[in-house]
Amino acid sequence: MEKIQHYFLDQDSQYEEVDPGVYRKVIAHHDALMICHLHFKKGAIGKLHEHYHDQCTYILSGKFEFNIGGEKMILGPGDSTYKEPHIIHGAVCLEEGELLDIFAPERKDFLK
Repeated sequence: MEKIQHYFLDQDSQYEEVDPGVYRKVIAHHDALMICHLHFKKGAIGKLHEHYHDQCTYILSGKFEFNIGGEKMILGPGDSTYKEPHIIHGAVCLEEGELLDIFAPERKDFLK
């Protein structure tokens, strides 16, 4: 039987630059769910893309212009988004900030 990891310590994971000025750290995950912490420098772009996962994003700090399926909106701390599978989405960081991304199922492509 597979041993399930219940605790994820901050000191055990590192940020990786995934796009210029965009840094991601996987902070907890299992087969059905994943949560990531992202840090964006001002002007950084989360390029338009799509994937088969459901995704929610919670804005911790900063200001971002999101584009979800061609609909754009500026969001800040306390706001959140939902992206259904295969919808094209991305974001531009207007003020340096941080996001939490939640995926279902987990993004195996983010794991090394």
